[in-house]
Amino acid sequence: MGYVKADDVLPGNLLEAVQEYADGMYLYIPRKACCRKKWGEVKHTRDLLRDRNRELYGKYLNGISVPELADRYFLADKTVYRIIAELKRES
Repeated sequence: MGYVKADDVLPGNLLEAVQEYADGMYLYIPRKACCRKKWGEVKHTRDLLRDRNRELYGKYLNGISVPELADRYFLADKTVYRIIAELKRES
């Protein structure tokens, strides 16, 4: 996301009205609710983490210890236990 000059996108009367409240300030204008994307949807991070967690769980089922998995995946032991518990519930 980049900055866009308000002069380039807002009609003059609306720009003047905004300046009454936020003269010279940077504003973030959120997306409409219908246009919002879920976390991880744009860069497929959610899918990548799901695949990583399934791989981790498979290695756990094959006998690799939690501390070793934590080292391999650069995670805290507590995070590995949480991932294992979530995937056990799904099974």
